[in-house]
Amino acid sequence: MIKNNYKRKDAEIWLFEASKNDADQQLALRVYTSRLIGQNPDLVMHGGGNTSVKVERKNLFGETCKVMHVKGSGWDLDTILAPGLPGLWLEPLMKLRDLEQLSDEDMVNIQRANLLDSSSPNPSVETLLHAFLPHKFIDHTHATPFLILANLPNAREVCKEIFGEKLGIVPYIMPGFALAKKAAEVFDQNPSVEGLMLLGHGHFAFGETAKESYDQIILHTQAVSDYLKMEKPTNLFTRNPHKASGVFPIIRGLIGDMIGPNSPMPIMDLRNGKDELQFLKRNDLEELSTRGTASPDHVIRIKSRPLVLRESVWSKGREAIKKELDKYAKAYKAMFERQAPLADQPKTMLPTDPKTIWMEGIGLIGLGANAKAASIAGDLVVQNARVRAIGEDAGGFRPISEKDLFDCEYWSLEQAKLGKGASPKFQGKIVMITGGSGTIGFAIAEAFSKLGAQTILVDKDEIALKEAVTKLGVGHKYFPIDVTHSDAANQAMLAAINIFGGLDILISNAGAAHAGPMLDISNEELRNAFELNFFSHYSFSTEAAKIMKDQNRGGQILFNISKQAVNPGKNFGAYGLPKATTFFLMRQLALELGPDGIRVNGINADRIRSGLLTDDFISSRAKSRGVSESEYMAGNLLNKEVTAEHVADAFTALACAESTTGHVMTVDGGNIEASLR
Repeated sequence: MIKNNYKRKDAEIWLFEASKNDADQQLALRVYTSRLIGQNPDLVMHGGGNTSVKVERKNLFGETCKVMHVKGSGWDLDTILAPGLPGLWLEPLMKLRDLEQLSDEDMVNIQRANLLDSSSPNPSVETLLHAFLPHKFIDHTHATPFLILANLPNAREVCKEIFGEKLGIVPYIMPGFALAKKAAEVFDQNPSVEGLMLLGHGHFAFGETAKESYDQIILHTQAVSDYLKMEKPTNLFTRNPHKASGVFPIIRGLIGDMIGPNSPMPIMDLRNGKDELQFLKRNDLEELSTRGTASPDHVIRIKSRPLVLRESVWSKGREAIKKELDKYAKAYKAMFERQAPLADQPKTMLPTDPKTIWMEGIGLIGLGANAKAASIAGDLVVQNARVRAIGEDAGGFRPISEKDLFDCEYWSLEQAKLGKGASPKFQGKIVMITGGSGTIGFAIAEAFSKLGAQTILVDKDEIALKEAVTKLGVGHKYFPIDVTHSDAANQAMLAAINIFGGLDILISNAGAAHAGPMLDISNEELRNAFELNFFSHYSFSTEAAKIMKDQNRGGQILFNISKQAVNPGKNFGAYGLPKATTFFLMRQLALELGPDGIRVNGINADRIRSGLLTDDFISSRAKSRGVSESEYMAGNLLNKEVTAEHVADAFTALACAESTTGHVMTVDGGNIEASLR
C-alpha cells in the first residue's frame, strides 16, 4: 500500500541543480524526499506534516553555526521548494528546552527572531520538536494507517505489538513547546528508537540521511498498514452520477444562510466511490459522526463533526434539510458554550455551518469558501471516513477529547493557516460562460477568475476548452456540448451542480454571425441563427434561473447581446433579429426574476476581434469602406479599438453592480447610431 518512491537518479538531479555548498546539497535532498512524502495522500494531506534538516552555515562574522531548515507555513510538502524550508539558527532554539514553559506568542516570536532570512514564512508550529531531537533529518507525517493506530483505545499496546521498542510513544499534547519537551524526554529514555508515535496525532521518523529518514517513514507506515490489513491506498477522487442533483442547490443556499446573509455560498465537492457509499451504510454512522477528527489539525478545516443527512431527510426537500442544519448549529453552539469558559483566553464563536456532509445514498461532501478549500475538505472527509471505519472495526476509533479539539479549532496558530486577509470579490461564486473557449468567452473567464470566481466553460470544442482551462489553472472546469442541442442547458446545469454544487452567475455569451440579405437567406439558415443566438440563450438562462431560485440567494444572468440588437447592419438581419429577441428576453427576465433577487443585465459590444470578427472578415469590411483595418476597428467616437478584455471588464462591472437589473452596458468606443433611446 505504501510504496517507496525514492530514486537515486532523481535525487542526483536535485543535487546537480543545487549549489555545491554542502548545506545546500543536504537541503536539496531534504526538498526531494519531502516532496515524495507530500505526493502520497496516505502519508500527509494539506499541511498535515512537516520535515527538517540540520546543516552548518557561516554567519555574518564568518563563524560556522548550526542551522535547521524546517517546513514553513503556507507551503505544501508535495510542491515544496527550498524557500519553503526556512533556516533558523539552531543553538538559541536548543536553549529553550531549559525553560519550564513558553507561551505560543513567545515561541513564534523567538522562532522568527532566529530566521536566517526575516522575509521567510513562519516556521512550523512543531519547529521546536524538530530542534530538540538530535537527528539530522526528521520527517513527521499524519499517515492514514498511523491515524488509525494512534486513535485506538489500546494504541500503546498495539504499537508495541507491531514495533516492540523501535518506536517511542508520546502522549497527546497540543503541538508547541510542551509537546516538543515531552517528545524529547521520550526519546531520551530510549535513544535507540527509530521514530516516535504521537497518540491521537501522528508519526515521526528520523535518520542521518534524507533517504534513511524517508525509508523509515515508509517501513513504519507499511508495517501498520499490514497489521490493519489495509491492502489498497485511499481513493480520494471518485465522483459518480447520483440522484440528488436537484437537492444540492438547496443545501448550498441553506448553508450560505448559516454563514451570513452577505457571505458567499460554499462550493461543494462530492466524493462517492464504492467505499464511501459502503461507509454510509454502517449501522453506527450517527455515533461515529460525533467522535471527532482523525487528526487534531483537521478540525480547523472540517470542524469536529460532519452533518449527517439521511435519505429520509434530504429527499423531503428544503424544510426537512433546514431542520437538520438548525440541529447541527444548535449542537455546535452548545459545544462552544461548554468549552469556551474553560479556555485560557476569551473566544468568539466561529460560524456554525458544517464543513463536511455524510449524505446517505449519495456520498461524502466537502464544503469550502472556494474550490481549493472544498477539495481539501473533500480529501479529509474521505480519509476521516476510512480512519473511522477501519479503526472502529479494529478495536475502536477514540480520538482526542472535545476539549482538546476545541483548543485546536480555536488555537490562533492553527487559525493563522487559513489566512485572514480580505477575500477576493467573487470568492465562492460559480460562473458559467457559454462560448467559453472563444476569444471573448475566455477573456470573461480570465476576468472573473482573477476576482476569485470558479468558472465552468461551456463550448463544443473540447480541445479548445481543455487549453482554456489549463491556462486558467486549478479550480476551473469545462463542459463540452453544442449549446443548440435540445438538452444542452439541462446537461450543463447538472454539470455545474455535480462539479461545484450550484451556480451563481451565468454569462450567456455563445453566438455566431450569420450574414446575407434577408431576401436571400433561407428559412433553415434563419432558424439556425435563432437556435444559437436566441434559443440557446433562452434555454440556458431559464435553466440557470431555476437553480438560483432553489438556492434562494439571488444570482445573476448576463447576456452578450451585441449592438445589432439596436442598430442593425446591412446584410446582418439573420444575426440582428435573434439578438434583438435576446435583448427583449433580458428585460423580460429582469422583470420576472427581480423579486427573487436575480439580476439580469446585458452587454452591447461592437467590433471585437473574435470568432465573429475574424481577420478575413475585418479585412473585407475595411476594404468595402475604403479604410485600413486599424481605422475600421477604431471607427468609433474614441477612435480606439475595443478588445475582448474591455468586454470582460464590462461583465465584471455589471456583476458588481448590486442594485442594477434590466440594464444594457454599451462597449463599443462610442457609436451614436447604437445608442439606446
